[in-house]
Amino acid sequence: MQTQIQVMLDLQDAMNTRVHPDWRQQGFEWYRAIWIECAELMDHYGWKWWKKQTPDIDQVKLEVIDIWHFGLSMLLVNNTSATMIEEQLSSALKKEPAGDFLESVELFAGDVLVSKAFSIENFASMLQASGMSFDALYTGYVGKNVLNFFRQDHGYKEGTYHKLWGGKEDNEHLVELVNTIDTSANDFKEKLYAALETRYQSLCL
Repeated sequence: MQTQIQVMLDLQDAMNTRVHPDWRQQGFEWYRAIWIECAELMDHYGWKWWKKQTPDIDQVKLEVIDIWHFGLSMLLVNNTSATMIEEQLSSALKKEPAGDFLESVELFAGDVLVSKAFSIENFASMLQASGMSFDALYTGYVGKNVLNFFRQDHGYKEGTYHKLWGGKEDNEHLVELVNTIDTSANDFKEKLYAALETRYQSLCL
């Protein structure tokens, strides 16, 4: 797990540096991005008692992965080592989730709002309640990191990127394409990027 965590920290640092070379000194409100993602996650899961809703589990898991991106950024700013993250995460994953899924999300989001810090323990509780394993988080994170780089390469920051491809969001295409590739292969990232490129070109350009 420690090796995988270090890989994710390195990937996150590379992504953040792509967005802003001096990102650690910018004072970005990572906690704000996290609680907004929590709200989006709950919408995908469904919380309205006055209408029929079916949880979109694939999108729920993508939102959990997005939250992890911002959490890693906060941990990097605080110079938290991969060893420390692994120790806290391993310990937290041995515990039962704090309530059902929506309750675990609210506990996590509430703490983020108040403390403006990233609780690995509360995140682990939410991760477990979502039904995701650490390995699933890792695979999903690497996939989303590739999509984030793809977005930047195709004008995301400049506003020229098309997030809808053939009527579906790029996140949905990501899920479909990841399922067609061997995620354990050494060239997983390269194959996924190429698959995204092919589909984007065929549907958007």
